[in-house]
Amino acid sequence: MSIWRVILSIIFPPLAVFDKGCGSILIVLILTLLGWIPGVIAALIILNNANK
Repeated sequence: MSIWRVILSIIFPPLAVFDKGCGSILIVLILTLLGWIPGVIAALIILNNANK
């Protein structure tokens, strides 16, 4: 996980998980619309589990 991905996930979480698939983008987008902090947390979790 690069520092640029972390910064991007804090600024705009759905854009940070763009290459992880449509499902990840939708989940993070919905959580971001419900609240910014859940979207950031979900994006960081998805980015941290990139190899699984």
